[in-house]
Amino acid sequence: MPDTRVQQGMGSGFIINQNGTILTNAHVVDGAEKVTVTLKDGRTFEGKVMGRDPVTDVAVVKVDAQNLPVVKVGNSKALQPGEMAIAIGNPLGLDNTVTEGIISATGRSSGQVGIPDKRVNFIQTDAAINPGNSGGPLLNQRGEVVGINTAIIQGAQGLGFAIPIDTAQGISDQLIASGKVEHPFLGIQMATLTPEVKQQINSNPNSGMNVYDDQGVLVIKVVPGSPADKAGLRAGDVIGQIDGQAVKDADALQQAVESSQVGTNLQLELKRNGQPMNLAVKAGAYPTAQADTGNQMP
Repeated sequence: MPDTRVQQGMGSGFIINQNGTILTNAHVVDGAEKVTVTLKDGRTFEGKVMGRDPVTDVAVVKVDAQNLPVVKVGNSKALQPGEMAIAIGNPLGLDNTVTEGIISATGRSSGQVGIPDKRVNFIQTDAAINPGNSGGPLLNQRGEVVGINTAIIQGAQGLGFAIPIDTAQGISDQLIASGKVEHPFLGIQMATLTPEVKQQINSNPNSGMNVYDDQGVLVIKVVPGSPADKAGLRAGDVIGQIDGQAVKDADALQQAVESSQVGTNLQLELKRNGQPMNLAVKAGAYPTAQADTGNQMP
């Protein structure tokens, strides 16, 4: 007998215009055949997913309605640690739950947060965020939305993370326009070089490479058929600059690639076996299937 069970889930979101455009997390609506939106006043609407971007975990849902209450959007770039933070959502099915804390930090990389399949520099807050808060707004002390609540670190207490609203708005604009987002990528796995990392690699007979530099971004692996592979990048190469800008760690390289455009040529200054060389890599479109399965590389 076929399995006819229907899976259901709950999350949060917020309305950004009176015509019913709603921002939420991509994972909240992942695989959803039907989305039901319930407002604070009890009204319910059937929502349509206009697009989702698993790379940043942002999604846009549209409901057919007019004159809806909307949030006021703030500026996440101006956030400073120590500012008040307020999280609103539907944690554990308890709708319209409000928690308060502070902005603990900004610019937390996806690797630091423990979700390396995303391309976001997160806001960290100690305002309580629990399952069901995902997609809800993070507000500043003026009641302006500065982020989308999205993640908690398993086993940790008092740590929550949000996608900056400036990032979310840029992604949502593309989703509304075309239903998808293209992220540039090179196709490498990488590591930040330090004297300790250099020693570990050089002392490991199974590493298959010798490292001559103490800093830079070490290419660990090149994906076959990727833009990096086509440009001639190799495992063991140490990238020091991209488009004339120094990159001292893997996060800096990731941000530089993300800020470029698909199809543009990125000029890399690197060292191979200790010898300087230059390569031009044409940025490709990041395969979003990797983000859905948790495998990310720049």
